[in-house]
Amino acid sequence: MTEVRRYAAVVEYNGTHFHGWQKQSHHNKPTVQAALEAAFSKVANHEVTVSCAGRTDTGVHATRQVIHFDSPAKRSNYGWLMGVNTNLPDGVSIQWIDEVSPEFHARYKARARRYRYLINNSPAKSALQYDQLTWWRYPLNAEKMNEAAQYLLGEHDFSAFRAKDCQAKSPVKIMHRIEVKRWGDLIMLELEASAFLYHMVRNIVGVLLPIGEEHQPVGWMKEVLETRDRKQAGITAPGEGLYFVGVDFPPQFEIPCEPYGPALLQPLLDVTGFQQPFANKQREEAGLKSL
Repeated sequence: MTEVRRYAAVVEYNGTHFHGWQKQSHHNKPTVQAALEAAFSKVANHEVTVSCAGRTDTGVHATRQVIHFDSPAKRSNYGWLMGVNTNLPDGVSIQWIDEVSPEFHARYKARARRYRYLINNSPAKSALQYDQLTWWRYPLNAEKMNEAAQYLLGEHDFSAFRAKDCQAKSPVKIMHRIEVKRWGDLIMLELEASAFLYHMVRNIVGVLLPIGEEHQPVGWMKEVLETRDRKQAGITAPGEGLYFVGVDFPPQFEIPCEPYGPALLQPLLDVTGFQQPFANKQREEAGLKSL
């Protein structure tokens, strides 16, 4: 009997090219999952199903998405990498692949996920990065946005930031880190949590924007959180500024997915020291469990 092996891979994609992560049966729009499964199936010579660490929606990008799949096909890591990337469309590629233990699961073994949201806060929008930054032409106070964001730290019911189509079993999640930083016209919101609800990050940004404009007080974030009512929050911010940048797994799995990117921002993060590893120590000290 042929041995079935489990593989993990790190995937990067530009969400502009896809109608979200999840494969859809009711329309023919391209999705990241469908593209990956078609490419892996061709290289493996059998139908392959992939699972991911965190599903992203239309327009959202990823620099460190993690997937896993099972296959009896015997291919070298280089063979998988080159074969799959050759058969993928523009806008998605695997960056790393290796065999892992059968116990590994991209979703259920993840202890935390990291997202970054980038805002071009200038009078004119970018022509070259229009699909990689959210343009907001009104001046924003990043310090007040950061102050407001701290109300979300810890374990909360995030129903006020949950889209109506969210399929999560529980709205209770643990926010490990959340920070807002400005470099010139670029504002970055970084969030690390046990898991995220559908549209959660974009809805958080929708509350931070009027606080940054100083149309709402800093404490409005706390008020919105406590209502647990999506109707009391702000807009759903655009998806093009959102990046899935990392997943935290137990170290024995050796998955190279510490937070990274996007590439346009990484040199700045390295120089300023703002780039930080996952908050394992903080989680342990706080006695917080992850999903």
